[in-house]
Amino acid sequence: MSEAISASKYVYSFEEGRADMKDLLGGKGANLAEMTRLGLPVPPGFTITTDACTEYLQRSKLPAEIRGEIAEHLRGLEGEREQEFGGQQDPLLISVRSGARISMPGMMDTVLNLGLNDETVAGLAEATGDNRFALDCYRRLIQMFGNVVQGIPTNSFERILQASKDEANVQHDTELTAAELRGVVSRYKERYRQHTGEDFPQDPERQLLTAVEAVFASWDNERAQVYRRVHDIPHDLGTAVNVQAMVFGNRGDRCGTGVVFSRNPSTGDRELYGEYLVNAQGEDVVAGIRTPKPVSQLQQDMPEAYSQLKKAARKLEAHYRDMQDIEFTVESGQLFLLQTRTGKRNPGAAIRIAHDMVIEGLIDPEEALLRVDPEDIALLLHPKIDPDNKMEPIARGLPASPGAASGTVVFDADEAEQRGEDGESVVLVRPETTPDDVNGIVQARGVLTSRGGMTCHAAIVARGMGKPCVVGCDELNIDIGKGVVYTSAGTFRKGDLITIDGATGKVFAQEAPLIEPTPSSEFSTFLSWADEMREIEVRANADTPEDAQTAREFGGQGIGLCRTEHMFMHPDRLQLMQQMIMAESTDERRRALQKIEPMQQEDFAALFRIMDGLPVTIRLLDPPLHEFLPEVSQLQRDVENMRSNGASQEEIKEKQRMLRRAEALQESNPMLGQRGCRLGLLYPEIYQMQTRAIIQAAADAASEGVDVHPEIMIPLISDARECEKLYELVADTADLVLDGTSTDVDYFIGTMVEVPRACLKADEVAQYAEFFSFGTNDLTQTTYGFSRDDAEAKFFHYYLAEGILDENPFVVLDRGGVGSLIEMGIKLGRSVRPNLEVGICGEHGGDPLSIEFCAEVGMDYVSCSPYRVPVARLAAAQAQLDCSAVD
Repeated sequence: MSEAISASKYVYSFEEGRADMKDLLGGKGANLAEMTRLGLPVPPGFTITTDACTEYLQRSKLPAEIRGEIAEHLRGLEGEREQEFGGQQDPLLISVRSGARISMPGMMDTVLNLGLNDETVAGLAEATGDNRFALDCYRRLIQMFGNVVQGIPTNSFERILQASKDEANVQHDTELTAAELRGVVSRYKERYRQHTGEDFPQDPERQLLTAVEAVFASWDNERAQVYRRVHDIPHDLGTAVNVQAMVFGNRGDRCGTGVVFSRNPSTGDRELYGEYLVNAQGEDVVAGIRTPKPVSQLQQDMPEAYSQLKKAARKLEAHYRDMQDIEFTVESGQLFLLQTRTGKRNPGAAIRIAHDMVIEGLIDPEEALLRVDPEDIALLLHPKIDPDNKMEPIARGLPASPGAASGTVVFDADEAEQRGEDGESVVLVRPETTPDDVNGIVQARGVLTSRGGMTCHAAIVARGMGKPCVVGCDELNIDIGKGVVYTSAGTFRKGDLITIDGATGKVFAQEAPLIEPTPSSEFSTFLSWADEMREIEVRANADTPEDAQTAREFGGQGIGLCRTEHMFMHPDRLQLMQQMIMAESTDERRRALQKIEPMQQEDFAALFRIMDGLPVTIRLLDPPLHEFLPEVSQLQRDVENMRSNGASQEEIKEKQRMLRRAEALQESNPMLGQRGCRLGLLYPEIYQMQTRAIIQAAADAASEGVDVHPEIMIPLISDARECEKLYELVADTADLVLDGTSTDVDYFIGTMVEVPRACLKADEVAQYAEFFSFGTNDLTQTTYGFSRDDAEAKFFHYYLAEGILDENPFVVLDRGGVGSLIEMGIKLGRSVRPNLEVGICGEHGGDPLSIEFCAEVGMDYVSCSPYRVPVARLAAAQAQLDCSAVD
């Protein structure tokens, strides 16, 4: 079968490449070429392209044309170095290293010292005058080639080396003599023969070609595939291979190898940061066989090399305009650069470096903003586990809300509330949470559940409160009755100390050391740049004065969603709410509502005062009434227990009455049942009470000099006639309140768009709505026909693993379906009301990809939980910059 391929160029010398050729040469190859062009000390070599990798992976061998190009460039390398690959005297040795277009550190393979065999090792010893050095290089080649090409476990070679050190009574391999290393080489070759059934190859060209094929093949090794899945790197990119003349850090005490960052990746300080080993090759640093020295020590050990390194780091940073991660080798006091790439850094350092580079004139604020991942912002606002912590987790779940928390295990929300109010640090542990658990979540330091997904109740509430949360931790078997949690790694009980890490999903069976957040001055400046760049506003979902204050401190531009139902969850208020639900007549219901109204008014007034000068959007009551009552099964148990314990007949009858009411309110599908605007239409006195409370609170605050901007939102509209009736109800009630005051308050009435029909008929709805707020949690459920909690628990893992869904649509907005409805709704709504204010108030309001969509379709604002406000500020700026770039 012919192996002919298209007439493409598959091999490029470093002199032929450039930094912008990463797709073809991989990141490492492109940067080696760029450093060569800059005149930096790079050992010569060539790059075999990612296209060649694709050809190899399709054929499982290198086609003859590619082998020919490799041979041609090898001859050129021999000429440049004036050495012969496989030569008997002063032989040329080469390395083979992977280099994908997207950095995948440590995921693929490397082979050093290719070209050594039983004869050339003698030539190397003679040329360098160091027999020990030559044998050390040879044993390294056999080990790396054996592992990478033949799959011989590295530890089988390490055992041989350790045995030789034990026999010689030395600690480090650098202390072995030439004679002892000769014995190591002999044993390595025997181990190679035992595993492969053949001798270690003596033909240098065979070594090279098989090493190249092995590095190409490593693109598909298990660790590389896992890394690509985790980091969303396409599987069809392939890797390039870099073939480079060897320089030696293991030739003595004036030699070494290391890694250096041009700035501190932990703090962002403008200083060289890294480590190196004297008399070593690169894999020694990674393997941790010896303890490296800080790179600052190089200034004393090899001052000239340190000076060269410092100048090279500054030159590279100025050229690439970003912090660099540089691999280097020093051979006999001479510096050589083996790689540079953009250095990874922690979130705090990322902001510091971006900020400082603007001040230094390397980049402008626009580029600085694009350098930082918005999700990293969230990590700076919460406590985190000390990175030096070495504890092993006992379980892992989904990282639902960032931050870390330690506390004693509590299973009951009321107990969590009580112990939290007493000043105790507690972690609420539940199979899942419900609205009844909110009081406990408020007082808990963190929340841990065995069920649920990233948008379950616990996740949403915890994110809104800025509390660490781990959900869907199915390794936990929670027995609330016994007060025990079982895991494969052990058990913990009520009262035990645990730590949860909401950024990683890890659970630890003890208290872990935490580091409190300390946002820097650079952080504030950085976000101020974001505010200057963005057009879309960032509001917050806030139901309490504490939430509102947090949102304002984080730069929120108002409240985009106040869920009034959350104001009723405190036990004292819940009791009044239950009285209203139990009412058997309209008059009785109104009397109960009269008791609630002053509380609502007080709540709203506090929000207006905090948000002085900013809009406050308040959603009228949305959830079905049964959510404010105990579950039917609980009430049934209560009745039985009351009978068993001799409760009075009057008490039993009252509990039975509540049971009958709860049974009557039960629905087959509550999400699509008697809730939202349907409650307001059937029980208009509820919405009238809430409207009076809102407008009176606004009037009172305005009389104090507060600049109030109330926006009243009607939930779950699906038909313009619903909106028309409730608009009139709210407007009439509001005007009646204002007629009794001397204060003028401008208010707006709008709707929360949560069902597809509202999008399809948005032009009709907009006749009675002055603003639209897209509630994308419910809109996603009703568009897909998904029950969010059930979908995440039952089949999303399959859908995501099989590629049926690219993303969880409750985390990242579904542009093709939900997004199309939103675009239609905006277009139709503004066709009849051009100044229609449009925003989003679901969980998507804090997701960077979803914010990008919101900016693209012309929304006026996004609204998210208070602790996501800084994330959204940066994401909105990046979206604006992306839109400007497209325009």
